[in-house]
Amino acid sequence: MKLVFIYGPPAVGKLTVATELVKLTGFKLFDNHVSIDFVKSVFEFGTRRYWKLIEKYRLSMFNEAAKHGINTIFTFVYDKASDDPFVKKTIQTISREGGSVCFVRLFCDEEELARRVKGKGRREAGKVSTKRLLVSVLKRHGLGSEILFQTGLRIDTTRIPPKKSAMMIARHYKLLNGTRAAPADIVPGSFS
Repeated sequence: MKLVFIYGPPAVGKLTVATELVKLTGFKLFDNHVSIDFVKSVFEFGTRRYWKLIEKYRLSMFNEAAKHGINTIFTFVYDKASDDPFVKKTIQTISREGGSVCFVRLFCDEEELARRVKGKGRREAGKVSTKRLLVSVLKRHGLGSEILFQTGLRIDTTRIPPKKSAMMIARHYKLLNGTRAAPADIVPGSFS
């Protein structure tokens, strides 16, 4: 089982790239907002109980997917100040069942993030949707940071479109396995 762990700041294109990767690979998609919305429906956002349940739900999902050999793509906003224990538990959970975690860091120019964050769909989904809030969370939480203890693929989505980013991930981690035909017009670009 493979878990493709796509992370980066708000509005970098994690879900969009992940959706394209699903089309290429047939992997299942576990968007991080599914767990957020699930827990937020009962518990107040940001409370200790809220974060505890989010972690429990995500790790339980990873464990079951790994046990049953279900290849999965997960999207995540990494907070360098607090998320290292969760990332390590994710690796342990997947490894314990014989799986592997494929890390992909998406990053983008801040000007482009500020443009993207204003999208109508983001506001409707309860995501960061203003430049002011984006600048605040980037600065306060280091949300554009790299997971330093884990190597992985890095893709600058400023000018690389989602389909091409997905193909770069699929080729880098050898996820195609001949099960889905790769579009002939997409070639891997340079890795940043």
